[in-house]
Amino acid sequence: MPAFRQVGEKQLPHPLLCMAWSPKRDLIALANTTGELLLHRLASFQRVWSLSPSEYTGKEITALAWRPDGKILAFSLGDTKQVVLCGVEKAEILHVFPMHSSVTCMHWMEVTEESSALSSFYNSEDESKLFLPKLPTLPKSYSTTSKIFSEEKSDEIMNLMGEVRLNVLVLGGDSGFVELYAYGMYKIATLSGVSGTCRSLSLSSDLKSLCVITEVRSADCNPQICFIQLDTALLSDCLPEVTRMARKFTHISTLLQYLHLSLTCMCEAWEDILMQMDLRLTKFVQEKNTSTQVQDEFLELLLWGQSSPELQALLMNQLTVKGLKKLGQSIESSYSSIQKLVISHLQSGSEALLYHLSEVKGMSVWKQKFEPLGLDSAALEGAITAVGSFSLKANELLQVIDKSMKNFKAFFRWLYVAMLRMCEEHVPPELNKMTQKDIAFVADFLSEHFSENEELFDRKGKYFNVERVGQYLKDEDEDLVSPPNTKGNQWLKFLQESTHLKESSLLFPSFPQKSLHFVKRMMEAVIEQCLQKPAEVIGKSVKRAVFLPLYSIAESSENTPRLFELPSLWNDKKAKMHHVVFCMADVSPSKLYLLRKGTDPSRHVPNSVVSVDLSHYLDNAEEEDAAAQRNYLYSCLDARFYDDEMLTVVLQGSQEENRRRVLAQLPLASALSCESEFSWEPDRRLEQQSGAIPCQGLVLGNQWRELENMKAQFVAVNGIRKVACVLSANLRHIRVFEMDVEDEDDEGAESQNASADQDGLDATMTSEGQSEKGAEAKEEGGERGGDAFRKTEEQLESEEAL
Repeated sequence: MPAFRQVGEKQLPHPLLCMAWSPKRDLIALANTTGELLLHRLASFQRVWSLSPSEYTGKEITALAWRPDGKILAFSLGDTKQVVLCGVEKAEILHVFPMHSSVTCMHWMEVTEESSALSSFYNSEDESKLFLPKLPTLPKSYSTTSKIFSEEKSDEIMNLMGEVRLNVLVLGGDSGFVELYAYGMYKIATLSGVSGTCRSLSLSSDLKSLCVITEVRSADCNPQICFIQLDTALLSDCLPEVTRMARKFTHISTLLQYLHLSLTCMCEAWEDILMQMDLRLTKFVQEKNTSTQVQDEFLELLLWGQSSPELQALLMNQLTVKGLKKLGQSIESSYSSIQKLVISHLQSGSEALLYHLSEVKGMSVWKQKFEPLGLDSAALEGAITAVGSFSLKANELLQVIDKSMKNFKAFFRWLYVAMLRMCEEHVPPELNKMTQKDIAFVADFLSEHFSENEELFDRKGKYFNVERVGQYLKDEDEDLVSPPNTKGNQWLKFLQESTHLKESSLLFPSFPQKSLHFVKRMMEAVIEQCLQKPAEVIGKSVKRAVFLPLYSIAESSENTPRLFELPSLWNDKKAKMHHVVFCMADVSPSKLYLLRKGTDPSRHVPNSVVSVDLSHYLDNAEEEDAAAQRNYLYSCLDARFYDDEMLTVVLQGSQEENRRRVLAQLPLASALSCESEFSWEPDRRLEQQSGAIPCQGLVLGNQWRELENMKAQFVAVNGIRKVACVLSANLRHIRVFEMDVEDEDDEGAESQNASADQDGLDATMTSEGQSEKGAEAKEEGGERGGDAFRKTEEQLESEEAL
């Protein structure tokens, strides 16, 4: 009876580049060469959803990583140099951030260390909810692809960060680029000291060290695979402070995005139709033959009810009664939308930003705890001031909108009546009444807004700036065309005359000449500087503790994705160890090597390098013939850590008469039982001293299975869920196994799939149409997938048949 039960098999239409099992559910994420991201469930290998490539995110997926709670999937894109966080429940893009260089590998880990300081912090985390109102969700009509704040759920930022316990997304790329992101969003370290291109990463769960496998190229010889261990003791020593700071800064960076999206909505609410009045009046000035000012023409119409033929032609032929009505409605609807967004979104967002920045400022004053992490209280004070200036500018915009709405309402009401009289149409009696006060109000509006401005024509190509709101939403460095009139403002006069308050740091500068966009960009730049400082300081504290050149490799062909190639890294949380498994095919093809290092770089580890001899008598009860029990010689195609005690390997027979491929479980305990110790010569590569490495025989027992009718090459495993996925050499043929049960009937694939569906595999997902139950739901049977899944399955099978 073969070990491991096969529960699914698939021929895929496109070759795969990455595959990764979910840490919490029986789900596997796959990325293919077309840039498509696929999520499949274990049962029958059904597809749950697919995320097609887009121009916005990119089309060349280079790496995948699951958040430790299994709710978010991170993937990097080589063509756009971006990292995307995708919600697993609905295949939605939640967050996107740019990178300086292309990411080649990623690893997402969760801290397991406990301390009393952390426990008290976990309990006090949600204090901000007591003081701050809930952020209103953004309108669904806006045209950005980010979905962070458009969900109906209330606390998007908290959902995006997940649990309070710190988790870190580690990204590695070309030319030694390594960055650490707390909660997958806030950069807490930019590391140097890594040479070459990163092939694999593993940050220890106690945060004491980061292991990196790199490929170092030189002009005169083949690329070298090297093992680097970086000492990240500062993160480990200041874990409570790092956690608190990271959560605060993640809040802050997400709030900046919220304000940015709110401002985008406001720009979309402002319409080009509002510019019509300015452009029509400019055209009127250019075409009229008289020397009379436009302002005088309108005042004459207001006071005497008479207009020149030119003005009459402008009003009746170009503007028209219908057009005036439409313009009035557009202005009212646009201004009220912008006004609501400023009051509900900009103000509440900037208040929350001010609260969190003030808390970080308080943290920075506790120099003993937070100064080593790079918190600068002077810079944070500058950030608080910048947010205050932004709030002042938002309030200024509110006043401008309020004044403009009153002015336009009165002006359009008067002009509408005047135009009805020109047409000799009936004027409704409720519009016909104009008091002296109304006339004075319109006269003031005309004298202020309708005077020709030659300088403005040179700058903007128009003589008038009747519409005053749009200038605040322009993303440009130029000064406002019509800044607010501050004549007679008692407070400003008092400030100018007061020598003490004039330059006081207690008062926020208002930048009266600048637009809201300009002040927002200035605020973002100041806060960004505060956010980046800790990453630089923590990055500089990280030192290279170990550098071990392992072996040289031939220039690999582009057919094999680098992510599938060995070495493979693993962090043993209980024993606080880093494990590396690799092969040296040029030196000894029938051996598998294991390198071990303590997460604390100063700790000595016995049996730091051992090898496993892959020649073995495969136990097979059916073959009783003694001749069949020969000593087979195997080479390792792929090896991944199943858990702390077990390796999952794909082996291939090395002799002509034995070319079969085998999936096997290799216990680490047997490999680590060497008595002799290896002494490393640091100036030589490991492959040059491989003869001295202690070697152990292969002990498999019955934990193996032959992979028939498949050129198996790679494997992805998850020891928590006890599952494995084997991929063929052409990257298109997949088989999925449950590793803790034996296969009852090797031939009946249909019965296997049916029984696998009925096994109650927990924590799988329902179809996209049943999103309310989402990723937390348990699957009760194979039929739950619904028609959508059957349809997808049939389409896929028909494609494969073709």
